[in-house]
Amino acid sequence: MSIYKHHIALLGGGTIGLSMAALHLRRPDTKVTIYDPRPNFEAEVQTTLPAYLNRPQIPTDNSTSSPSEPTKVPDIITNLLSTSRLTVAKTIQEAVQSANIIQEQSPEIKTSKQALWKEVSLYADINAHLWSSSSGIAASLQGSLCEPDIKERLLVAHPFNPPHIMPLIEIVPGPETLTERVEFARSYFGDAPGPESNEGGYYRPVVLHKEIEGFVGNRLAFALLREACYLVGEGVVSVEDLDTLVMASLGPRWAGSGVFESYHAGGGEGGIGAFLQKLAPTMKGVWSGLGQVDVSIDGDDATDEAWRGTVVKQSEAAYGPSASPESRQKKEVMLKGVVEMQKKCFMSMIY
Repeated sequence: MSIYKHHIALLGGGTIGLSMAALHLRRPDTKVTIYDPRPNFEAEVQTTLPAYLNRPQIPTDNSTSSPSEPTKVPDIITNLLSTSRLTVAKTIQEAVQSANIIQEQSPEIKTSKQALWKEVSLYADINAHLWSSSSGIAASLQGSLCEPDIKERLLVAHPFNPPHIMPLIEIVPGPETLTERVEFARSYFGDAPGPESNEGGYYRPVVLHKEIEGFVGNRLAFALLREACYLVGEGVVSVEDLDTLVMASLGPRWAGSGVFESYHAGGGEGGIGAFLQKLAPTMKGVWSGLGQVDVSIDGDDATDEAWRGTVVKQSEAAYGPSASPESRQKKEVMLKGVVEMQKKCFMSMIY
């Protein structure tokens, strides 16, 4: 019998997969097996995963006590592998056959995910929980070719990138997902410790009441991105100034209050009802004039995408061809600080 309460099989070890591995490994009661078909994947784990395991207190056995001397980050991978808290599997069968939780991070292609779950069903324990990290493909679509018992256990557990730092997990059950499966996922993530603490309560799982393409977090984010692309494409504002505007206004506000709470407070004594009444003319004008830009995919006609070139050119001029490791590290430090501040303020309001 395993000393670990949970054995997670992660299928897909890209950016999200390795970040999820870090999330799961913070729990002293969990071991992780990762499968990825890429050649030399184990070497990739050795070189890449340490960046996600940036808190050296991660235990290498089932002990919940913190070591008196923190382990050096490069040594963590060796320790995890040698104690079998972390295993790199050679096949899907090897990865899933003894796991009680199976989580996929495969490419965002519906047919690929359908084929993956069909294969998983051949080897997985009949009681294993089945989770997808998909950003927008519903569980009902992923499991549509599977037997009813797979559909009853399958749900989406969509993290925001990077999941080892961002505390939101969108839990999106399909119409056939059993309630107890949803509650298990909610409890699991609700108990998961964050990067700066071994205590639970860092992650905030949100259960959606029904499936919708893109779920909720990405729909909100993509709505803002669409209007941002329109404004830049129309020459109203530059990429850099638009980012400054968000970071200096909406970002700080929404870090402390959500959309509805912010506008509820903005309405004064009358709350959001008064706000909607006072701002109705402006809102009506803005909503009716929101940008109607589209994005093409392979094979589509991109002649109406003049905004794309402008956005790409200005973004590269402002931030370089891609985000540098140094820039990503600085942003991660900032994200951790914001989330820790949120948690402290939230706990102080409760108690």
